[in-house]
Amino acid sequence: MQDTDNRVDPALVAGNRKKLAGYAARHFGWSVQGKVATITLNRPERKNPLTFDSYAELRDLFGQLRHATDVHAVVVTGAGGNFCSGGDVHEIIGPLVQLEAPELLMFTRMTGDLVKTMRACPQPIVAAIDGVCAGAGAIVAMASDLRLGTTRSKTAFLFNRVGLAGCDMGACALLPRIIGQGRASELLYTGRSMTGEEGERWGFFNRLCEPDAVLAEAQKLATDIASGPTFANGITKTMLHQEWAMTIDQAIEAEAQAQAICMMTEDFTRAYKAFVARQKPVFEGN
Repeated sequence: MQDTDNRVDPALVAGNRKKLAGYAARHFGWSVQGKVATITLNRPERKNPLTFDSYAELRDLFGQLRHATDVHAVVVTGAGGNFCSGGDVHEIIGPLVQLEAPELLMFTRMTGDLVKTMRACPQPIVAAIDGVCAGAGAIVAMASDLRLGTTRSKTAFLFNRVGLAGCDMGACALLPRIIGQGRASELLYTGRSMTGEEGERWGFFNRLCEPDAVLAEAQKLATDIASGPTFANGITKTMLHQEWAMTIDQAIEAEAQAQAICMMTEDFTRAYKAFVARQKPVFEGN
């Protein structure tokens, strides 16, 4: 990436490229190993609930990841045997019942913006899910690109159980595309927990792992992805997202344009040269 940086104006680099390995997270854990970042929701005594502050910081961090040069994949997990219990009852739900409509809309737009930034960042996101995965936690899992679970995973979109609609943070758009309309309707109308076995069978989980191995497996998967052609992976993520709203003809044309762009990358040339030399390509993300 340094060679690429040297070919463009420093002002453009400064505005659009940054390193995030040294990012100091305030409201959750953050670490970078190689090209993979791990976000750990770490309030295990409460099963890792989200707060106003953690919502906002997650939203902003995923926004910054669009410009990161040193992070090529992201893992999201929770501490202490649970993923996330949703919005903190005392720090979020309690204050919300005191707010007027403009402030409530400010909050719901902020939570929705978290999903938007997760979908917009080019890095594939792998969720490592054990134990409780409820409410906003289930949404964060849903908004990830890949999900590894365990047999003790319990995923619940429990909004109707607190008097709210199931249409929260994009759930009515995203969840049916992952598990199907009927299954999504059941979870959103009843608020019941989806077991790990159901989640794997329905396609919510890519696979199930042992609880003490799920994080390591997620990090290995993220590392494998990060070792690939990361610019092209970002294009794949973009097209997977955008093509939901396209006709087949529009999607074919969009993919033709996207693939032509990828054919101009140095990684494409590296792959060809490696094939000719009967070697495994080493991608550099440019």
